[in-house]
Amino acid sequence: MRAALRRLQALLAPVAEGDGLVAAAPRVPLRVVARRLVPLARPYRAPIVLLLAVAVALPAVETIEIWLFQRVVDDVLVPVNLQPMVLLGLLYLGLSLTSGLLSWVDDVVSTRVGEGLSLSVRRQMLAHLHQVPTDVADRSRLGDLLSRMTSDVRSIETLILATLVDGVGTVARLIFFTGALLVLDWQLALVSFVVAPVLWWVGHRFAVRMKRAAKEARRRAGSMTAVAEESLSNLALVQVHGRGEDEQARFDREGRAILAAQMRTARLRATYPVVVDLLELVALLLVIGLGVWALADQRLTLGGLLVFLTYLAQLYRPIREIAELAADLASATAGAERVFEVLDLPPGVPERAGAVAPTHVHGILEMEEVSYRYPGTVEPVLRGARLRLQPGRLTVLTGPSGSGKSTMVRLLSRLGDPDIGAVRLDGHDLRHLPLRTVREHVVVLLQDAPVLDATVRDNVRFARPDATDAEVWQALEAADVAEVVASLPEGLDTRLRQRGRVLSGGQRQRIALARALLLDAPVLVLDEPTAAVDAAASRRLMATLRRLAQDRAVLVASHDPAVLAAADEAVALIDGRLTPVPLTPDPQHDPEEAPGRSLSGATTADPTPAPAPNATSAP
Repeated sequence: MRAALRRLQALLAPVAEGDGLVAAAPRVPLRVVARRLVPLARPYRAPIVLLLAVAVALPAVETIEIWLFQRVVDDVLVPVNLQPMVLLGLLYLGLSLTSGLLSWVDDVVSTRVGEGLSLSVRRQMLAHLHQVPTDVADRSRLGDLLSRMTSDVRSIETLILATLVDGVGTVARLIFFTGALLVLDWQLALVSFVVAPVLWWVGHRFAVRMKRAAKEARRRAGSMTAVAEESLSNLALVQVHGRGEDEQARFDREGRAILAAQMRTARLRATYPVVVDLLELVALLLVIGLGVWALADQRLTLGGLLVFLTYLAQLYRPIREIAELAADLASATAGAERVFEVLDLPPGVPERAGAVAPTHVHGILEMEEVSYRYPGTVEPVLRGARLRLQPGRLTVLTGPSGSGKSTMVRLLSRLGDPDIGAVRLDGHDLRHLPLRTVREHVVVLLQDAPVLDATVRDNVRFARPDATDAEVWQALEAADVAEVVASLPEGLDTRLRQRGRVLSGGQRQRIALARALLLDAPVLVLDEPTAAVDAAASRRLMATLRRLAQDRAVLVASHDPAVLAAADEAVALIDGRLTPVPLTPDPQHDPEEAPGRSLSGATTADPTPAPAPNATSAP
């Protein structure tokens, strides 16, 4: 007996949370969770009210069905009289049809609410993630985010349906069955109620422990998904370096942690009904003994005693369900906390209320004394940076890796806002312009030039879904990739597969450039466009950019010498400060093609390299 008690005490001990790849979501009080669920459930108010009504009606029908059984025993079986059976049979038939209809409504409506609510929450999460700054989103593991958007979203459905609707049904069943017991024999009912607080206490203790185990299992599930996503997305890297066994070990470690948490939950769930069944059996034996005494006193008929025992068994079931609902509520709350953690990620740049788009944008993009520091860091990435980009000029931003070139690109396209200073487009602070205006007139070609698993047409039209095929071909021609697309088996309808594996690195870069050019924006910003291409492809790309820079402002963030050789002017970002860079001549570049460039490559007629007029460092 002592050994069994020690095992039970071990089961009820707190669950230790391991480290894992994904940190545990912050705990949120249940009242806060409920308050945050109200806006999500508001569109489904009518069907939820219907489900609540059904949840109350079903136990009412069940109570009447059990009550009729007394009449069957006392009026039909004991006197052996079939005459009342006709009426009782019709009543049973009507109640059965009513119960079936209510169950059908419950199944159909709950599925509609549950699936619709899950879809709504996933849509809200995805929309919010689209607004989260990229540097913030990059700190989260993609696999864990996917786990939160799939399995954890189901917890929201559980909170509203399984706990709210089922909880109301359980409480209604308790009220109806308790009332029936008191009507039948209030003395016997009071004796049977003694075990109810004990059942509730045991259920509460189990629910607390199951919440901890469920929360750890959900966290570990996110970690395991993150490991799988990383391994599969970097499959070539894993195979080249022979790290398959190590990756498998990482996956197994997280999987074993999930197994341990799930096994603890399973042991708790398996132990709980054993303890509860024992308590219920003791209570039923006690009631049967007292019920025989009530029969002898003629306080109860045989039918009344059988119905009393049936009600009592049915009464203990909702008491048990309340504890199980508490466990489900705890597990669902753990999942909801992970969902809310995503929805609480800081949003991206805000759009000013009443922002008005200018009627015409010439394309002069300027940085004025811009300073920027990443949250949680001490040293700023930019210190008083000044830069002026204008149509007809190709400017190169260079600097060592990690110097902040990509940060400048983000600020110039308003993927972030400076801490000090301003970025202006034709004199307008980007923070005062509609985001759509900024996106349409300052187009960015990202460093990795992402290509979708879609057709060439859909890839190029991603920025402008309404573009015609003629406009797509024009953009491909401007990006010097039209001949490559024409040679593909299905032309514009050729599917580029995952990460554009149908194309080479340079071709993918040009497809991405065509996507940017389709907007025909006056400002074009490219982040390391030649990082994944060879020297020949790099020179062809720069020749294309030289041609494009004749009627637009072009900024290329790169430390490639071929890029510097094609520039009209260049600035270096070192220790957060912008300084001009003297240009060297390109032996394969005709200076007549680039107005304003001298033979030395400087942006002035003076043979001595002069500081670029549009870039200074902070004092």
